[in-house]
Amino acid sequence: MSQYWLLKTEPSTYSLSDLERERSTTWDGIKNALALINLRAMHPGDGLLIYHSGKEKAVVGRGSVESEPRTTGKVTVVDIRFEARLPAPVTLAQIKREPELSGLPLIRNTRLSVMPLTAEEWRVVLSLAGRQP
Repeated sequence: MSQYWLLKTEPSTYSLSDLERERSTTWDGIKNALALINLRAMHPGDGLLIYHSGKEKAVVGRGSVESEPRTTGKVTVVDIRFEARLPAPVTLAQIKREPELSGLPLIRNTRLSVMPLTAEEWRVVLSLAGRQP
């Protein structure tokens, strides 16, 4: 059974366009303890939503986990792969208006950069973007 995750990134540091160009990357730089717990729970094939923080504040693309998480020195990383841009960005304002997304960690814990999604939350976000899951 696949799990679903949302990864937050500041587009001026690393954007969906960077991931799209590279096709895959090693996701690193996670320091928050809860985000690291979430990162360590990922498995190949899990679905990812990429969220641009900063001024944009929107889910902009889809990807998947390519590798098991691994620790190198004191850093835990996972490899991810680009899958698609969303037909339309799903803004934080849209997310906050959806009752089915009221429990989303993105709303409750705004500083968390790696967070789990339920299958229903995944479906609702993709639906808001105009794509059928």
